Parts: sequence; C-alpha cells; structure tokens
Amino acid sequence: MFETGSDFVALSSLEAGPKRSTTLLSRRVPLAAPDAQLALLDALDLPGGDFEARLAEAGIPGLSPKPLGFFQINVGKLCNMTCRHCHVDAGPDRTDEQMDRATAEACVAALARTPAHTVDITGGAPELNPHFEYLVEESVRLGRHVIDRCNLTILLLPRFRHLPEWLAERGVEVVCSLPHWRMRNTDAQRGDGTFEKSIAALRLLNAAGYGRGDPARRLTLVSNPAGAFLAGSQLAMEREWRVGLEREHGVHFDRLICLNNMPISRYLEWLESTGNLAAYMERLTAAFNPAAVDGLMCRDTLSISWDGRIYDCDFNQMLALPSVVEGRFVRVQDFDAATFAARRIVTARHCFGCTAGAGSSCGGATT
Repeated sequence: MFETGSDFVALSSLEAGPKRSTTLLSRRVPLAAPDAQLALLDALDLPGGDFEARLAEAGIPGLSPKPLGFFQINVGKLCNMTCRHCHVDAGPDRTDEQMDRATAEACVAALARTPAHTVDITGGAPELNPHFEYLVEESVRLGRHVIDRCNLTILLLPRFRHLPEWLAERGVEVVCSLPHWRMRNTDAQRGDGTFEKSIAALRLLNAAGYGRGDPARRLTLVSNPAGAFLAGSQLAMEREWRVGLEREHGVHFDRLICLNNMPISRYLEWLESTGNLAAYMERLTAAFNPAAVDGLMCRDTLSISWDGRIYDCDFNQMLALPSVVEGRFVRVQDFDAATFAARRIVTARHCFGCTAGAGSSCGGATT
C-alpha cells in the first residue's frame, strides 16, 4: 500500500482534480536543460548526499558493470501523453528527437555483437517511432526477448489497434504504465480519462492472450507513487492490484513492478514547485539501501538514445550523462562490448532514487 499520514503529498487533490501537464521544453522553463536539473540537485544542503561517498561507506568501491543482459533502446521523446511524473519530458511536441533508420540499423548491428538476452524498447511512446516494428522484428530474429514499454492509451489509436495481436505473435512482453488500479491515482499522474482508456487497452491485451500466465504473452504493469513518497511493497501491491483489477474491471496481468519516482524533469519540477524537493531527497538518502546496489539496472544494461549515444541507464540519458569508455563518450555505431564492460558507471545524486528502500529499476524492486 502507499504511504499515508501527515507527510503524504499527492500530485493532485480531490478538490483540485487531476492537472494537465505540458512539456518543460514547450514552456521554455530552465529545468528543460539537464544541466539545470543537475545543478538544482547539487545545490541542496543534503547531509549524506554524496552518492559515491555512501557507496564507499558501505564498502562498495564505485559501480562496476556486470555481464550485459539488457539492451535498452530509447527511440525518442515523442508521446501521445504528457504525464506529470515523466522523467523523459516526453509529449506530442517532441517531434524532433526521433531515432532514424540508420541509427536503428546500427542498434541491431550492435545488438548482434552482445550477449544481451533482452531488448527493452522505450520512449516516449516507442510505437510512434516509424522504425519500432523493424526493431522488434530484428530483435526477435536475433533470438532476443523483447519488451515494449507501452503507455496503454496508444493502443486505442486506430493506427495501432493491430499491435496487441502483432506483439503477441512475436512473443513480445508488454510493460505498461498504470500508477494505480483505482482511477484517482492514475488520472492524477497521467490526466483525466487516462484510467478508463488504460482499462480498455488492457482488455485488448487480455483478448490477445496477454496476462493469462503464458510466458510468451507476458503482461507487466508498472506503478509509480502519485506523490512525494517511496514505492510501497511490490509483493503486497501486486496482490491488491490483482484482486482489485479482476473484481472491478475483469482485467488480468502477470506481474506488477514498482518504481520510485526519479527527481528528474517534470517530476523534479513538481517537487520544487510544491516545496517538496528537499524533503523528498532527504527521504531518498535516509532510505539508502546498500543491498539494492547489486541489482541496479545500470550494472547490466546498455541504454541507447534516439541519436545513438550510449548511457549507463535511461535516467542518466535524460540528464545527458553519457557512458565514458576509455576517456571518451561512445555512440552505438562504435560500440565494442569488451571495452564497454571495462567502464566505470557514471553516478550523481539522482541515483539515490534507485537505491532507496527496496530499490528501484526498470525491472522493479532490486531487493
């Protein structure tokens, strides 16, 4: 269950109702720049706020890579939604940042040279990229498990109504954002009417065989807290959601993963504008859990941006903190698995978001 009490701060109130959001870029606010976000976090008077120092105190000499398991491709920032907690600052206006065919082909070529077992395709709404189906087809051809990080509502657009069946035929896992199984919390993060659309999309996926225990049609739901607090118990929430969604909506899913909201982009703006930034960062640092470090996604993941730059994780990508290999930044066209495996992972204060409590990664809790 979510945390409650006097320190509970929600993204919206029942009186005010869910708030629509727009991208930082479209509003031309300073926090649209990654450097401004990093500077805001660094300026906080945050006891215990040096991430590398906390690692050292725990006997961990920095973050070193593990064998590469996940090949994550962020195909762009274009999205049909503008969610209030989005760390990508994605939206309908982000039309310029879209992966082209040459970069998509370079991703496939690099993938073939890696031992990665999973290709994780994300965005924005990755389905809006014209090369999305190409990336899926080629990844499946190479024998990789494929994940589509789907916002659900995209599946209701006429152009994409074929996708549930199309993805099912290729054994693609669909990982869907659904902040809560109740309408209020979901619409608070993602806008009025989103919950009902999400339920309709989940029914389409169920009809295509997803969410029924078939490993080739795995349906995963993703929850982010709708406020300035940490994710609840993943196992307890999964039990609650399974009962609630089936009872109230006849919807089935295979697993739930819970992510802490990262102090990046639009969620960072919300924290600052509501006066919650310092308290939230203090909460993250106080909940630093050394046991969560072993399962961090940056350790076994390669994250590629729409323009082909390589990062240690999707969060570093949004903060323009690229991987450094042998003293230089790397593009996917130049990727070499051996030299990449020898790098040191880049960290900053936002990394406390992934090491707080039960830990947080693209695969959910890490402990």
